[in-house]
Amino acid sequence: MAMRVGVLMGGWGEERDISIKTGEGVALALESRGHAVTRILAGPGLDQSLRRADIDVAFLALHGRMGEDGKVQGLLEVLEIPYTGSGVMASALAMNKPFAKRLFQLHNLPTPAGYAVKRGDEARAAELHGDLGYPCVVKPACGGSSVGLSVVRGEQELEAAVALACRYGGEALVERRVQGRELTVGILGGEVLGSCEIAHGADSFDFARKYQSGARYFLPPRLSPTRVRNVEALALAASEALGCRGYARVDLIASDEDNDWLLEVNSLPGMTSTSLLPKIAAGRGITFEDLVERILALAALDDVAVREASPLTPSPRARPAAG
Repeated sequence: MAMRVGVLMGGWGEERDISIKTGEGVALALESRGHAVTRILAGPGLDQSLRRADIDVAFLALHGRMGEDGKVQGLLEVLEIPYTGSGVMASALAMNKPFAKRLFQLHNLPTPAGYAVKRGDEARAAELHGDLGYPCVVKPACGGSSVGLSVVRGEQELEAAVALACRYGGEALVERRVQGRELTVGILGGEVLGSCEIAHGADSFDFARKYQSGARYFLPPRLSPTRVRNVEALALAASEALGCRGYARVDLIASDEDNDWLLEVNSLPGMTSTSLLPKIAAGRGITFEDLVERILALAALDDVAVREASPLTPSPRARPAAG
């Protein structure tokens, strides 16, 4: 059934350009399926833009802070507009990597050891580092697309790398670097869609290699079928631990010692022509247009049952005017 879909793209942060590419690709796919699409550039005044748009559902093509972290999701909840991807709480938890790591640990899911450093405490990084060792990975605590990520090989590099990461959101996450194959697993509708190995021949799968060139992809990963199943089960458990819904992408490392390590869950993975989730879907014979349609069909609002509650007093909006 054709719907009036608002594709939210752009946003406030450093991933704005990637978001616009995702949004345009999604919009064209939806239009090819007969949906009436309104392109909505997210930014100041988004609430007014949404009220004017008169849409049935919002397709979130946003990435990073102020788009993937629960804030826009909360606005859509208030406006009662169903939206794609995870709800408010899961979005916030997935975006905040230190909190996500704590939840992984509570669920006995393996994740590299690490610690967080807030802006202003950069000089204390060496003290906090303790016996974590080198090399280590430093990245923004809330961010994506590998923006602000560094591989640090010694204490003399640590403070500068933490300061760089803190530029994006005010907090850095420092993790032990695990050597192994870099993997990502696609989740769709609460089930594993498939997995992919990324080989890039560099210290990290950074922004340039993600969106320009220099990486090779293997579907399925170059691991035994049993190991792939274990990796995919771990990824699904991570998504469920955070309460994600709709779709997600989980990044992991399959170490050289036969251990698998969770890195992070992306609650709104990229949907550009070079993005990993569409590659995984294509490996399953699912076209980009079909993938977008399936994601749209999973759009929802959080089930908070506000109207079913029985307030003791009417809300201010429900009170009759005086006189």
